[in-house]
Amino acid sequence: MEITNVMPEDLPEILRIENLGFTAEEAGTEEQYRDRINKLSDTFLVARVDEKVVGFIVGPATKEAYVEDWMYEKTPNNLATGGHQIVFTIAVDPKYRGNSIGSKLLGALEKNARIAKRESISLTSLERNVPFYLKNGFENEGVADSEHADEVWYNLVKKLDGNL
Repeated sequence: MEITNVMPEDLPEILRIENLGFTAEEAGTEEQYRDRINKLSDTFLVARVDEKVVGFIVGPATKEAYVEDWMYEKTPNNLATGGHQIVFTIAVDPKYRGNSIGSKLLGALEKNARIAKRESISLTSLERNVPFYLKNGFENEGVADSEHADEVWYNLVKKLDGNL
């Protein structure tokens, strides 16, 4: 498996994986993903097996410490350094789950975040996925102030101490 930055031609596979892992209300649209590829290419990573996209992680580096609903509609530009690494989405093709791809994507994003001197990585998660993030060093900071897809989301945060 190889983890690389996203390329525009990855869009069809990204959308396929997104729609396998999320409900229509939760999933990002083609337009949103085009915008994310354009604006977030340095914080949009894909996992490839035999050159095929099997998973991805994406989100902006912002001054905001938590994911905010408006960010899904208007992708923020990345801060060059500092701030917080937000994760909009982490998704793995169901055929490849159970191979630590999600954890490896989180690790690669964390490495990049540390190099860019981010203070934390944060995301929102449905309750059923919270144990995965806890296993990967995140802390559950409680229910998020989010109405995304009319579901209950939890703020998960991993503080970064600046060490590589």
